[in-house]
Amino acid sequence: MSVTNRQIEGLRSCAIFQDVSDAELQVIAKDLCEESYPANHILVDMNMPAENVYCILSGQVKISRLTNYGEETTLSLLTRGNVVGELSVIDGRERSARATCIEETTALVFSKKYFEKVLSNNSTVGLNVMRELTARLRQANDNIVKQLEDQRRSSETRFAKLQQLIEASKIINSTLDLDKLLGLILDAAVKSIEADRGTLYLVDSIKQELWSKVLQGDNMVEIRLPIGKGIAGYVAQTGETINIPDAYNDPRFNPDIDKRTGYRTRNMLCMAMRNKDGKVIGVFQLLNKKGNAFETGDEQFIDAFSAHASVAIENARLAQEMVSNERLSAVGRMASTIIHDIKNPMGTLRVYAQVMKKKSGNEEAAKLADEMIHQVDRFVNMTQEILDFSRGVSSMNIQEVEFSEVMGSVLDFIEKDLNKNNVQLIRKAQFTGNVNLDQDKIIRVFYNIASNARDAMPQGGSLTVSTVAENGFVKIEFTDSGTGMPEEVKKRIFEPFMTYGKKHGTGLGMAIVKKVIDDHKGKIEIDSEVGKGTTIRMLLPAS
Repeated sequence: MSVTNRQIEGLRSCAIFQDVSDAELQVIAKDLCEESYPANHILVDMNMPAENVYCILSGQVKISRLTNYGEETTLSLLTRGNVVGELSVIDGRERSARATCIEETTALVFSKKYFEKVLSNNSTVGLNVMRELTARLRQANDNIVKQLEDQRRSSETRFAKLQQLIEASKIINSTLDLDKLLGLILDAAVKSIEADRGTLYLVDSIKQELWSKVLQGDNMVEIRLPIGKGIAGYVAQTGETINIPDAYNDPRFNPDIDKRTGYRTRNMLCMAMRNKDGKVIGVFQLLNKKGNAFETGDEQFIDAFSAHASVAIENARLAQEMVSNERLSAVGRMASTIIHDIKNPMGTLRVYAQVMKKKSGNEEAAKLADEMIHQVDRFVNMTQEILDFSRGVSSMNIQEVEFSEVMGSVLDFIEKDLNKNNVQLIRKAQFTGNVNLDQDKIIRVFYNIASNARDAMPQGGSLTVSTVAENGFVKIEFTDSGTGMPEEVKKRIFEPFMTYGKKHGTGLGMAIVKKVIDDHKGKIEIDSEVGKGTTIRMLLPAS
């Protein structure tokens, strides 16, 4: 076989043929063959018998071993001038490592017998092999030590993250107050991954919105955005993780908020919070990691932390529901006791009022008797209504009535009470027609709303009541010129035991109002602004 200059140069570049003469290299090279191998080709594999030794002319070969866990550990990377597979030939044992071509590789191939012959005939080659093996062993040791150091650093980092997760879990499980809990969860997430700030949104599945509370000045303000809108909305909708290393070079980022606030967003991590069933119940939006962008480890931490956070949130909600149910139960027991205790005396008062009306012969006395009867009925019915609400009972006495007559009688009664408190009643009733409703309950709804309006105007003011037909409904609006209410109160006004600006009352009035309107298959809305008054808007189906 003819020897090429490429082969001679290849041997000369090889460490084990250093200080070997050209004449000797010519002799050695004449019985060698040159082979090329594609990328990912395995030259030698573990536990295989030794057949060839390879002197690399070009390309790169990775020497590696597989652990018992199936992981591949790289021992060394060999390029031009290195020899592959000589160890098994020298010690006569099976291959102890795998040699894989990382890229297209060309090598001079020694058969096992020929390599042994070269070692026996040339002491210089033998000595060079010993030196090469020693250098290779040192390199392998260095690689192993480096990997052990990397593994230790990784283990220490994971252990530190685990400790952070444990501490964060302890903190968020320290309260059942939902508002306080949300702040603790966000604070723990921000500190644990070294973000500068962030927002924790919760999913309102009924309204298909995300909501969060943020501090503006000295007040907590609730913000809402539709699911699917913006980065947080997209994450809530899809459950995907969005990690933006450079915010202003990413088309998904909207810089308008930065312009309004003066804050500069450099990077962002937005991740879903899931409950135990895998349902998205919230979204973490974290900004500006200290140093570099958010890493995979940060994503893994938030993913693990969100599992604990979702459990804490559900526990807080359950606790609030249990407290609310217990309070409703207590109110129900109280209402039941009151009804039991007052039925007889109230019944007696009602009978006496009826007798007074018949025997007085005086029109003014008859009116007073009627008022007494009306107030007795109202008191008993109101107490029964509280009892029904606390028990979840919904009994309706639906009848077809002429709405303008009902509204007129209600306004006449309300006006007397308003006048005593320096509140002017402005009537704008335009709707005429029949409506199917429970007259007693609707009257109590209107009276409750008017009473709230009166209380919101301690110095006097005006209450405008309007009715108009609208798309098959009768729209009723009560608009006062009172103190109004903040956004947070407006959002919760229909919750049981929610009161605002009152020292009296059960906190069930507006909750009962909403239930009555819902039972009529109607709708109720509130518009309110602090210092400018409140509008309660109701829609009831017209006959």
